[in-house]
Amino acid sequence: MAEFSLPANSVVKQGKTHKAAEGVKNIRRFIVYRYDPDSGENPHTDTYEVDMDTCGPMVLDALLKIKDQMDSSLSLRRSCREGICGSCSMNIDGANTLACTKAISDIKGDVKIYPLPHQPVVKDLVSDLTNFYAQYASVEPWMKTDTAAPPDCERLQSKEDRELLDGLYECILCACCSTSCPSYWWNSDRYLGPAALLNAYRWIVDSRDEAAGERLDDLEDPFKLYRCHTIMNCAKVCPKGLNPARAIAETKKLLVQRKM
Repeated sequence: MAEFSLPANSVVKQGKTHKAAEGVKNIRRFIVYRYDPDSGENPHTDTYEVDMDTCGPMVLDALLKIKDQMDSSLSLRRSCREGICGSCSMNIDGANTLACTKAISDIKGDVKIYPLPHQPVVKDLVSDLTNFYAQYASVEPWMKTDTAAPPDCERLQSKEDRELLDGLYECILCACCSTSCPSYWWNSDRYLGPAALLNAYRWIVDSRDEAAGERLDDLEDPFKLYRCHTIMNCAKVCPKGLNPARAIAETKKLLVQRKM
């Protein structure tokens, strides 16, 4: 696979234009990033004129219409269509978001669609997120305990302890936040990024988990955690309205508190 990545605002050569059928009046133009490493050609954008009278309201609807009816060679990821799975994350109109929840009517002018920025591109709108998922796995996002589980019930927690997880457990691993972060662009080999760090904090503050100290030890590293400079791009683009920057700041606070 070619190691190619693209900043969201990069300009690439214009390719083909796929015209709408004659007589169609309600047209929107979709400018879509195209790259096939097997072809040996440079990346380019293709333009598709879509009849909005026969298309659903979301960007994903238009992309599926393009793939099904205009150009079957277009590659993208999608699954749930409900903003739950995170599969259709991409850069739309200059911002990372989910194609299934981004309304076409919210975009003025041509709809410009690129893959998630600063990631290797497998094909077209499909980014290689191998490193992203490996970093998520590295924070060991599961409950770790030393004591035996109660024999006759689940591990319980108070309502107040449960509320500490709100704004954390909802992460769908779409990678919109991490691939919007300049610190992650330049240090993704060592900086874990907003998504992984939010999920690490989710388990640090879970009252049922018994490995908070071990988790904090693992994060006390000049690059894993401290490359966050509170730029806040992560919170701005999260399609679930989460704030990874806050989780990172709280993790830093816990590291300071335990030294005092």
